[in-house]
Amino acid sequence: MPEPGMRRRVAPKLSPVALAAGGIGNLLEWYDFGLYGYFAPILGRLFFPSHDPLASLIGAYAGFAVGFAVRPIGGAVLGHVGDRLGRRFVLLLSVTLMGAGTTLIALLPTYAVAGVAAPLLLLTIRLFQGFSVGGEYTGSVAYLVETAPPDRRGFAGSMANIGSTAGVLLAAAVAAATVTFASDAQLVSWAWRLPFVLGGVLATGALLLRRRLRDDGAPPARTRELPLKRAVMHDRRTMAIAILFTSGYGVVNYLTMVFFPIYAAQFGGLPEARALQATTLAQALALAVVPLAGIANDSVIRRRTLLIVAFGAEFAAAFGAFLLARDGGLAGFAAGQLVFGLLLALVMGTDPAMLSEQFPGEYRMSAYSVAFNLGLGIAGGTAPAIATALIAATGFTLAPALYLMLAAGAAAVGAFLMADRSRDPLP
Repeated sequence: MPEPGMRRRVAPKLSPVALAAGGIGNLLEWYDFGLYGYFAPILGRLFFPSHDPLASLIGAYAGFAVGFAVRPIGGAVLGHVGDRLGRRFVLLLSVTLMGAGTTLIALLPTYAVAGVAAPLLLLTIRLFQGFSVGGEYTGSVAYLVETAPPDRRGFAGSMANIGSTAGVLLAAAVAAATVTFASDAQLVSWAWRLPFVLGGVLATGALLLRRRLRDDGAPPARTRELPLKRAVMHDRRTMAIAILFTSGYGVVNYLTMVFFPIYAAQFGGLPEARALQATTLAQALALAVVPLAGIANDSVIRRRTLLIVAFGAEFAAAFGAFLLARDGGLAGFAAGQLVFGLLLALVMGTDPAMLSEQFPGEYRMSAYSVAFNLGLGIAGGTAPAIATALIAATGFTLAPALYLMLAAGAAAVGAFLMADRSRDPLP
């Protein structure tokens, strides 16, 4: 019996509001980034016009990469704010900034109207969005994992990626519907803007939901020393390993679920609408598998083991999948995309808890945000542009498959080197 005057410690319970709020912000984030990737050929024509379609595509993907390049800065700033002021404040701020940026893209003038100002404005908005996204994913994961029971951290953390998977799924579905029902003239004129307007609507709903959150995550750090400085001083090796892992993971993510359908359309001769429809199906499969992977790594298989298996399988499947996308028609591409979707879902149901468990609460968000966004920002965000440039430089259309194999191997090594705290208390 507890002594008089002492409060009995109550085990945390999964909060439906927290799970939903953590998921919806990531839905918005990945809806926007996925949408930009799927509309890259159209955005290339409108904002980066060129006589060479491949050059226009590289220009559009540069805008994709710019948004990721600034994410480490946003991660450092917003991670610091999250460790000092609490997770809730960052989650409200990030979704507001992200929604504003998505709406602004819908209102931008094109190169034909504003000249060189058009691509400059687009790149500025991508920088703005990348900064805000730097604290979104890691802030929501930290909050979800910290407020979950010890034996449900894998499932709770997977909610962030359920949101991200749903966001990419929604982006693929909206993009497919847009290119299917709008003529080419309508698409170039005004229809491409409508999906970005929808992003602003989603942001409003996410903000209203997140205002209901309680700040129940790790208590704000009280030391004078900067949280990120403490992370670098005390956990330098852990951060380096996390960056290795997230770099490989980022390349795998964006080559398989954003670049892959564009590759099939450009080099496999598939109609873009058909490629996006197959990607939508793969995302739907992933959406179902992500929570199951979260449950599995809570009770059946340790997180590190599942990550190594998933990335090892990705390494083995990479070359064959790209070969099918190039030469196998719609059926071949769909088979490769479904395999990629399944394997990535295993990772997305596992890595949130795995990464957040690497760092103590006093600087968890700072360390996690910087490590995650360096990997995703530099390696993942530039992956489509690098893959396209590799083809242009070498003339070898399967070069992206070799790049994917390298990334999967790096992620597997990173997972092996990380501490596995699947069944341990949070540090």
